[in-house]
Amino acid sequence: MEIVVNTRLLLKNKLEGIGWFSYETLKRITTSHPNHHFVFLFDRDFDEDFIFSDNITPIVLSPQARHPFLFYWWFEFSVANFLNKYNPDIFVSPDGYLSLNTKVKQLAVIHDLNFEHYPEDLPFLVRKYYKHFFPKFAHKATRIATVSEYSKNDIIKNYGIDSANIDLVYNGCNEFYNPINEAVKKLTKQKFSNNCDYFLFVGALHPRKNISRLFDAFDKFKSTRSSEVKMLIVGEKYYWTRDIKQTYINMKFREDVIFTGRLSIEDLKNVLGSALAMTYVPYFEGFGIPILEAMNCDIPVITSNITSMPEVAKDAAFLIDPFSTDSIANAMLSLYEDQDLRTTLVLKGRKRKLDFSWDKTSALLWDSIERTVNS
Repeated sequence: MEIVVNTRLLLKNKLEGIGWFSYETLKRITTSHPNHHFVFLFDRDFDEDFIFSDNITPIVLSPQARHPFLFYWWFEFSVANFLNKYNPDIFVSPDGYLSLNTKVKQLAVIHDLNFEHYPEDLPFLVRKYYKHFFPKFAHKATRIATVSEYSKNDIIKNYGIDSANIDLVYNGCNEFYNPINEAVKKLTKQKFSNNCDYFLFVGALHPRKNISRLFDAFDKFKSTRSSEVKMLIVGEKYYWTRDIKQTYINMKFREDVIFTGRLSIEDLKNVLGSALAMTYVPYFEGFGIPILEAMNCDIPVITSNITSMPEVAKDAAFLIDPFSTDSIANAMLSLYEDQDLRTTLVLKGRKRKLDFSWDKTSALLWDSIERTVNS
């Protein structure tokens, strides 16, 4: 087969959720299927680390697609022209964006529809683009893959897509994440948290990650129990909104909140493995990879009881109401005080994490590619 792939989110040292999905699945698929030819479409100079095997041809198409107007140009002109001339068997798009100006079969990986539920969380032009084009992409797609039953049902409900045309392709977790020893934990706390225990959040500081309520909940926890416990926030301030900023400024214990920014994979692994607990409490999520990353590091998880998160965590996490700061704060208090509870969640996490791997994800995505081509 001739398989063309949208790889514009494969960015050296800047991989986020969908970028990691692209990296982990494409690395496995291309090396496992040497008899097929893959064309990777980048929108800028690419790193050779992303050319995983000899059966890949990288192509750079301009312009760099990092703005709604440029999204439109790149997919509807640059990509469309390439597809129409090359005429591959399939175009695979791990971020869900498709070209409406081609008859080539297309597989869209739509991770979630957050913009349909919380459009106000996105910049004006971005949300206008998403709300206008993603329904069109969903209906244009020969098939759709998505990462949770929640997202699958959401796509069916919002866009009226036949469930038979949607494949479930759960995310995996980087095998690099695993438990660390006490000596490394001690050094990590010296480096990042002034030798103190800490709760941890990992992810982009986007409004739907519920950072404001997490700050409020941490304040309540600290007010309830006098302790040296910190809150580590790992991620970039993509959408450091007025609400998030004001909540942070108003915190009584804001000096106990530590922003690390983006970390290397080695540092992130150590920070994860040294945490008291992962506090990952978005009010909307299509999957929630940090839940798995914490489980892989033998760290207990506090997460939300809505959208996809209970589906991913099941009984291996402390589920809270993300709209209630009391619920989040009480979970922090429970895990801080109860070693047995932490141990129980870690043991359940060890079992639950076995249901997910990038090998399984890649196999499912390849099945979806074959179904699309044979549709």
